[in-house]
Amino acid sequence: MDEKELKRFVKPYYESKDIMHNFSHVLRILREAEKLAKNYDIGKELLTYGAYLHGVVPKHEEAARQFLKKQGLSEQRINQIIQVAWESHKEVEPQPIEGKILHDAHLIEGGKTFMIVKSLITGALRGQTLQETIKYIENNLLGKFHCYLPEAKKLYKEKEIFAREFLKELKKHL
Repeated sequence: MDEKELKRFVKPYYESKDIMHNFSHVLRILREAEKLAKNYDIGKELLTYGAYLHGVVPKHEEAARQFLKKQGLSEQRINQIIQVAWESHKEVEPQPIEGKILHDAHLIEGGKTFMIVKSLITGALRGQTLQETIKYIENNLLGKFHCYLPEAKKLYKEKEIFAREFLKELKKHL
């Protein structure tokens, strides 16, 4: 795997994304995935490809496939990578362990305060009021997703508890 070439390929796809979904987002997911992966017998290559392509596959899956093909990967390996990239998304139920690791890494990204920080920033970027963003968090995030790995479940539960307490306190003072 040529990680420099992979970075060169994906970076343009992240340049137009907001500050919470740009290339730093990929690096945060990958960092969490590498921590989770220490407990499992897997290859780093699939996680790395999957994380880098996380934000590319929703709109540019075919371009990602062509890039991987040019890297000399087999059709079977390309399908595995694309599957893991898709499974990194919160709404998907991952199957292989690599998909579960990336999925859970996406949910626990940034630690327990990050759900609130990310939501406030993306809400502001969308032009939402604070009340609209709070409602969005309550209706679309809290209690809607779950992790698959035991170590990630604990971290995600802490994140949701923090978010609920934070919002409760915030709403008291609005």
